[in-house]
Amino acid sequence: MRSEVSDAVPAATRIVVIEEQEISRAGLCLLLSQQEGFHVAGSTATWADAVGMIQREQPDIILLSISQETGTNLEFLPELLALSVSSKVLVLSDSDDQELFRKTVKLGAAGVLSKNKPAAMLVKAVECLNAGEAWLDRSNTAMLLRELSRKTLAVKLDPEQMKIASLTEREREVIKLVGKGFKNRQIAEKLFISDITVHHHLTSIYSKLEVTDRMELLIFSYRKGLAEIPF
Repeated sequence: MRSEVSDAVPAATRIVVIEEQEISRAGLCLLLSQQEGFHVAGSTATWADAVGMIQREQPDIILLSISQETGTNLEFLPELLALSVSSKVLVLSDSDDQELFRKTVKLGAAGVLSKNKPAAMLVKAVECLNAGEAWLDRSNTAMLLRELSRKTLAVKLDPEQMKIASLTEREREVIKLVGKGFKNRQIAEKLFISDITVHHHLTSIYSKLEVTDRMELLIFSYRKGLAEIPF
């Protein structure tokens, strides 16, 4: 008989660690496994092993450690995220190169943390990502804000582009699935989220795009290329 008490226990944050150096990987796994509410679902040194592990475990957080020498491996980041659309990637980097940081965020990382930071900050970063927030240090946040400001000025004369620019990546995913004709429950299943969360996303989308219902959303999305017209 299933215990009713166990149903009330919050699920642990599932983490997969990707780190080439064995000692560093062991240290990260030990640190994270000692935190209440964290569960290290797996760890590996290679991208090839990571593919199968992430597909199998569907973790909440992918902790990806990179060095300046192996930064080009970031090209595989979108592939890993595609294996588990509900996962968020936190990158640990030994480089302060802003171009590498910009590339990391552009490829889908939800957070970037320097390896020189205290261990407690790593724990905090994982908690923030799991709560749906991003994790960026102050200098890199300032850089992104400057870039966003320039982009905002560039589209200032196009109100519809400004609306589109306000959408989050998750909201864009929801729009694409709406465009394919999926209902809320189907969208929830495909994105591994609840029906209520889908409803909240749609409410936000309607508000940002200034549409009143699903039909207006479809028309806007097809016209602006946010969704493909099904054949």
